[in-house]
Parts: sequence; structure tokens; C-alpha cells
Amino acid sequence: MTNQTKFDVLGIGNAIVDVIAPVDDVFLGQNDITKASMTLIDEERAQGLYGVFPSAAETSGGSAANTIAGIAGLGAHTAYCGKVADDELGKTFAHDLRATGAAFETAPLVGGPGTARCLIAVTPDAQRSMSTYLGASSLFCVDDLDEDMIRDAAITYMEGYLFDRDAAKQAFVHAAEIATAAGRKTALTLSDLFCVDRHRQSFLHLIRGHIDILFANEAELLALYETVDFDKALARVREDCAFAAVTRSEKGSVLLSKEEMININAAPVEKVVDTTGAGDLYAAGVLYGLSRNLPLAECGRIGSVAAAEVISHYGARAQTNLRILSGLGVSS
Repeated sequence: MTNQTKFDVLGIGNAIVDVIAPVDDVFLGQNDITKASMTLIDEERAQGLYGVFPSAAETSGGSAANTIAGIAGLGAHTAYCGKVADDELGKTFAHDLRATGAAFETAPLVGGPGTARCLIAVTPDAQRSMSTYLGASSLFCVDDLDEDMIRDAAITYMEGYLFDRDAAKQAFVHAAEIATAAGRKTALTLSDLFCVDRHRQSFLHLIRGHIDILFANEAELLALYETVDFDKALARVREDCAFAAVTRSEKGSVLLSKEEMININAAPVEKVVDTTGAGDLYAAGVLYGLSRNLPLAECGRIGSVAAAEVISHYGARAQTNLRILSGLGVSS
């Protein structure tokens, strides 16, 4: 964190409580769940699935919130903007996030949809299939932005999952304009292949005009540029933003700036249990490194270590001390 900023990273995203359960592929078929993807559902569908989920664990989640929790666990100063309802799940989400050390001051929604929840079915091959009821989180708008927090954050990190409504798109652009005017950096994660398919042109407009740092996995990047040629996609994204981090599962990741391109090996993991949160924690490590002006190779290494930790157990947040695991010591 620089002397001019209060926060290293501010996250903006869907404030969601995760409901995670181990299932088999038969369960997916019986309940019409699309494997290895995220499907938006309504409240009635959410209640029905919740009723048939076996031995579910409930934890506060949401992609950007998971990233913010990871960055806080690495020892950085963080903040978050996201919409919850004035209900028990909303209180749980706020308590869990603040417990990481993150600042969270977004006013809860009163008299509207309930707090969002994501029903995550994890199959034995560690693939996660997500059915998401967005509830209050989808009503995030410009008025929910904390402009002072954005000005006080070295990096403002925005979650593609939040991008479905026009009000959220306007909030992203406004947040980016505030950050840029204050001399800060902006970051975006594409979040999901179906997000890219729905919002390709809007994403490209946002990236080219307002984003400094882009996170994507290989499939999302190929879809963004409508190509099957990975090298071509890398060349395109290099033209469109100053920095990109592209994950490739067991192949590791690629970090690229205007000046350099670095391949990062995936960190070893004894057994992959649940891939939920892998991209979120990878982004946490990279953003932590960038906020500390570390070399790209070190940013990628920390990201890989954090991702390996989270896929070794159920849940999308680290269960061990990421600073120690990453060899960063015990204090920032």
C-alpha cells in the first residue's frame, strides 16, 4: 500500500452466501443442473434446490468478496462494495467479510429481494456447478458506490458476474472513472464463459476504455476475442489493456504486460477437492503482488499458491494462513 492510499484493493461484486454440497453426476441430471457452469435461477428454483441439497455447508462468498478475503489474508488493506438485504443471510455475509479485516459499508436493501445465495454442487472430479439466485445483490447501482473508498484504493477490482443489469454496468464505468481521475488502477475479472457470451461487446468497451488489469481463464479469453488461437487472443488482450492474467488450470497461467510475458506453473496440490474459488484466490495473490509492486513472476507465484490452497478443500476461502503458505512471513 502506498502512502497515498488507505486501501490496497477495493472489490465490487455480487454479495452472495455460498451453499456447497458434494454430489454425483446423477444428482446433476436429476435436478437439471448444468455441469461446470454458473446458471442464474429465480427464488423459487433456489428454494427447491436448497431443499434437495445433501449435507450442505453455508459460507459467505461471491467472487470478488472471496478475492478480497484472500488479499486480506495475505496481509493487505481491503474494502468491498456489494448489496445484501436486511436479513439474516445479509448479516452473516457482512460479519464474515468484516471478520477478514475488510471495510464493508454498503447499506443493506430494505423491503426487497433477499440476500443472494449460490448453490454449488461439487462432483467427485472437483468440478463445481453453480445455480445462483442473485436477489438483492443484482440491485447494486451507482448510488451504492463509496466514492471516497474508490479514491482511497490503489486498485478497484470489479466482478464480471455483477454485469448483467444496466445499472451495474453504469456503476462499473462510474467507479472506473473515479479511480482513474484519482490516479488509481482499475481491474476486472470476466468471471464466467457465459458472462462473456452475454456481454462481449460491453466487456470489450469497458476493457478498452476503463480497465488497466484484466483477469480471465483461457476459455473466457478465447470467447472474448472469438478465436480458438490462444496466442492470437493473448496478442489482442495485450493491445487492449496494460496488464492481463490468464489462468489455464493445470497448465498454470500467463501474465503479460506491454513489456513482458511470463508463464507461471501451477502450484502442486496433493488432491483437488473443489475448484470453487480457484480463480478468485489466484486473483487475490496477483492483486496483492501488484499492490506491492512485486515482479510479475512473484505475483503469479503467490496467486498459484493461493489457488492451490483453496482447491484442496471445500469452500472458496482459504483455511490456512496464506502469508505463511506463500512465504511472505507473518506480518505485512
